Amino acid sequence: MQNIARYYAAACQLDEPNPRHRDGIGGRVTQMLGMVDYAVNGYEPFFDVRLIVFTEFAHAAPIYDTVDLLLERLAVPIPNEHTDRYTKKAKQLGVYIQTGSFLECDPRWPGHVFNTSCLIGPDGILTKYRKVHPWIPWELHTSPHDLAGYDLPLFPVAETEIGCLGAAICYDWLFPEAIRQLALAGAEVLVRVSAYMYPWGTAVPMDWWTLVNRARAIENMCHVVAANQAASLANYPPFSWPGGSMVIDFDGRILAQADPGSGAKIVVGPVDLAAQREQRARRRGHNMLAHLRTEAYPAYQQPVYRNRPDS
Repeated sequence: MQNIARYYAAACQLDEPNPRHRDGIGGRVTQMLGMVDYAVNGYEPFFDVRLIVFTEFAHAAPIYDTVDLLLERLAVPIPNEHTDRYTKKAKQLGVYIQTGSFLECDPRWPGHVFNTSCLIGPDGILTKYRKVHPWIPWELHTSPHDLAGYDLPLFPVAETEIGCLGAAICYDWLFPEAIRQLALAGAEVLVRVSAYMYPWGTAVPMDWWTLVNRARAIENMCHVVAANQAASLANYPPFSWPGGSMVIDFDGRILAQADPGSGAKIVVGPVDLAAQREQRARRRGHNMLAHLRTEAYPAYQQPVYRNRPDS
């Protein structure tokens, strides 16, 4: 496998009405494929964009108040005609696309909807990540963690020519344990597919979006590519999303960020895996992965919070 240690990533944020039926997803995909072309071809005179990341609810949001309605009107199986189109584009341009999330149905788990993002490369779907921490109580998706007999990896990581890539979705990132699973599975680039709304966005004093992205980069010595919804209240009620999509290096430096509240936008920034790998190998200080003492954390060996609001 070719090893491309330096390249650029593009985080693409959207501001479009949410489809009310799965028939509207195809038009959204057409728009997103156009953004892939803009990112790769538009910046080609300057550098190679090899990773393109989209937002949570890029294809559909859980706008109905029951799982049955989501299954009837918006949920789709994966793979599908849309992932086929992403694969064709990835092969054409030689890139990797984190699709943003679909509402997914799976005949193996009838009656459940997953919030799912796919990493797609020139050879097709590499990983399928299902959100482990739904944003309770608003999201009706099932966490795969909660299904008896679920036998797929909860935190898959793909080894590619542009490094080892792992993704998680929005609220997952409020749990450092979740993102650490990706890093311990070998991830070098952490991808955040998100719809993080006001007031927990990019503005002080509640700039959770920026703070959490930087913290996850630092504690895992990983680059972070984070795409956030920028949809207005008119398009995605009852929330407004500030965007602020960003690229962060392994020391938590913000290398690029979309202006808050700027609507649809493509932000590009460098990913320097050569520097990251060198520092991971060189450092004796501030090497959080090497300094973990997993046996010192016995609380994680059993459920510790017994009064969960959703239980």
